[in-house]
Amino acid sequence: MTWNNPPPIVLTKVKVGKRITPEMIAGNSESSQQKALFAWAADSVGKYPALAYMFAIPNGGLRDVRTAITLKAEGVKAGICDIFLPYPIWPAMFAPLEWKSYAGLFIEMKLEKYRHHKNGGCSDEQIDFINYATNAGYYCKVCYGWEEARDILIAYLEGKL
Repeated sequence: MTWNNPPPIVLTKVKVGKRITPEMIAGNSESSQQKALFAWAADSVGKYPALAYMFAIPNGGLRDVRTAITLKAEGVKAGICDIFLPYPIWPAMFAPLEWKSYAGLFIEMKLEKYRHHKNGGCSDEQIDFINYATNAGYYCKVCYGWEEARDILIAYLEGKL
């Protein structure tokens, strides 16, 4: 090949790949379950626009000492739930009396294998935070897998809790 004679440009069709589903992402770690939940949420924003503002709170995980010190100095705290949806539920005056008001939704993700452990697999700090947030008007739920978290999000957003 010389600079005077470049090879011809060949246009190829864009390959359309398989759509990645939450089921494909979900594995046997809390991280993969949370990733699956956020994949579902990204696909469901059209139906539930508030999901666009749901976010993860990076309080756990293994880190090197320098990163851990930095995050601690920035305000990361042990025990805070994994996910927060900043969407208050304030029923209208004409809503049924059994409807409750919530300031937002916290979700703590756990693997199914921890469901029957002490405190459902939650640490004492997590139990303390869940109790505090519940008393402060937030809906808090420990979910064992992304499907359970999805179902709680739908029920919350549709006022069915």
